[in-house]
Amino acid sequence: MSGPDDDLERLAGAAGVAVHWRDAMGREQAVAPEVLRTLLAELGFEVDTPACVADCLARLAREGSQGLPALKTASPGEPIELPWTGDMDELPFQLLFEEGGKMSGIARRGASGALVLPGVDRPGYHTLQLGAASCTLAVAPDRCFAIEDALHGAPARLWSLGVQLYGLRRDAEASVAVGSAGFGDFTALRLLAEQAAARGAAALAVSPVHAMFSADPGRYSPYAPSSRLFLNVLYADPAALFGPQALAAVSARGLGDELSRLAGLPLIDWPAAGQAKLAVLRTLFDDFPRNAPPPLHEDFQAFEREGGEPLRSHARFEAIHAWRVAQTQDRSGWRHWPAAFRSPASPEVARFAAQHEREVSFHVFLQWLAARGLGDVQVAARRAGMPVGLISDLAVGTDPSGSHAWARQEEVLARLSPGAPPDIFNPRGQAWGLTAFSPRALAANGYRAFIELLRASLAHAGGVRIDHALGLSRMWLVPEGASPDEGAYVRYPFQDMMRLVALESWRHRAIVIGENLGTVPEGFNEQIARAGMLGMDVLWFTREGGWPGAPFKAPGDWSRQALATTTTHDLPTVTGWWRGTDIHWRAELGLLAEGRDAGTEEAERGQDRTRLWEDLGRAGLVDAGGPVPPEAPVTQVLDFVARTPAPLVVVPLEDMLGVAEQPNLPGTIDTHPNWRRRMPLPVESLFEEPGAAGRAALLARTRGRP
Repeated sequence: MSGPDDDLERLAGAAGVAVHWRDAMGREQAVAPEVLRTLLAELGFEVDTPACVADCLARLAREGSQGLPALKTASPGEPIELPWTGDMDELPFQLLFEEGGKMSGIARRGASGALVLPGVDRPGYHTLQLGAASCTLAVAPDRCFAIEDALHGAPARLWSLGVQLYGLRRDAEASVAVGSAGFGDFTALRLLAEQAAARGAAALAVSPVHAMFSADPGRYSPYAPSSRLFLNVLYADPAALFGPQALAAVSARGLGDELSRLAGLPLIDWPAAGQAKLAVLRTLFDDFPRNAPPPLHEDFQAFEREGGEPLRSHARFEAIHAWRVAQTQDRSGWRHWPAAFRSPASPEVARFAAQHEREVSFHVFLQWLAARGLGDVQVAARRAGMPVGLISDLAVGTDPSGSHAWARQEEVLARLSPGAPPDIFNPRGQAWGLTAFSPRALAANGYRAFIELLRASLAHAGGVRIDHALGLSRMWLVPEGASPDEGAYVRYPFQDMMRLVALESWRHRAIVIGENLGTVPEGFNEQIARAGMLGMDVLWFTREGGWPGAPFKAPGDWSRQALATTTTHDLPTVTGWWRGTDIHWRAELGLLAEGRDAGTEEAERGQDRTRLWEDLGRAGLVDAGGPVPPEAPVTQVLDFVARTPAPLVVVPLEDMLGVAEQPNLPGTIDTHPNWRRRMPLPVESLFEEPGAAGRAALLARTRGRP
């Protein structure tokens, strides 16, 4: 006879929650019953009593056999199985193709009891009519659009810069004139794209540009956005559309001195810089459309129409949030708003939007400026010769107090944070304080939220990097307020989501990169490789046997199914790693693993430096017979990575310039200047620096663009 915990575990398994799992050290782990109850409750199951658990099991069994799904994915030419509970063994169907035309036939019950349709060769979102029922049939190519496709079949051996957009500098006088002093903007990105393209770069991999909180520029982590469907409006360059009017707006606000001060700071002062930028944008809006030429006004109106309800909802959120901050100084977000404002569909929200129509329009205006600016960057990058152009970065989730969580409450798990269990590199585990999609809501709503997210990420890009792509298969979810080790893996509809990624990849002719670092599910890397999604090989982790302290893999032994890079935003730069800058930070802030101290870490790093120096020697890049040099051999390390067979090498701009500090130190918020570091040179003269010029020339020789 089964006990209550047995039924609870059965329910967890049926709902996609892994009761048993294997950690990074290969040890079997089990999730405690109280953690299972918390997760199941957040996933929409009532589990307070054994009777409730039994009812949920019965409900899941019924759901699995009820009619057509909202969306069914399929591969070209493969038979399509559909759940069916009717008595008939044959049923006529009609398929209405997305681009026009139709196909009719008979669906027959197969050995599994499902109805089987003949395969469909045409990729697209088609409408299937089966008896009185209908659903969307998404037929996806077998793989994503690849670099070879962008090169029209030529061998893929390209290089790209990796760019933290906010850290870009412009010439000080120019940045003050357009009101963008103190941090990077889309014009700086365009200038960098044109210069990098002239030196043979095929792409720019850019940090996330998702929408933040305009009323609270103190929230600036690009990986904790308000919405991934819209853009960070602070990156808009008003001069790109309004020319001299931008300088006039700076003068009208009396911001010249403040912008000059911000331009000279070594770190970004986000609250001050954000307020100054928004003041300039507000002045331009106040004169718009009165002083806007008709084409600009018409373009704005078209943008507003095309944005539809999602754009209006985001603008309403921004307006309400700004009003709340002004009235109460409460920056905490919608979950702490009065109850009447917590639903975007409430009459109070509609009344507010009508009474503050001008304010709502301001936030639409900001999105318009940002979208046009980012679109211009991609156009300029392709025109300059980049076969890929921008590679956008799709963050793994959003801030639970932000616009997207407010607008789509039924589709996100606002009280379960994505994260990672304890592993070799993060012995305490991670909980990122973000939202995740509900896998049940995704399927029930025909993957609407996931599709629109992909389209937003690819709207102005030739590629996308999916942050924590492991979450397409399973996500470590941690209940709000719990420690990272009190979570569990929740299964996601991997095959459906990968097919949709491939379909949108081809529709946008964009490459796809999956960040596959961490505790990787068995077979995951092989699956994404077959689907044409590039993984990521990072120098610090690419060791013989895959373990820290082992020799670095020789360039020829690296994967052909992953991009190659020296580091990421969360890891030390080449110079910082060589000097042990990351060790000094972690020791100072108490972030070393239990039982470790700075001396032990530095001794091991010294051994690693020797290993890397010897591996550089074996590759013929240095004379390893002499002593290990005190200064980092940045150029030789980049040459080492460039010699791998990876189809794409991504060189972080920090390594191109030999910078020691990394953009972000995981486990910190304000004790380390995360997301505030600026490049030492303006983009106008970046490649005039001898080190950067020499490294760019090296990459052009090693990875010349066809």
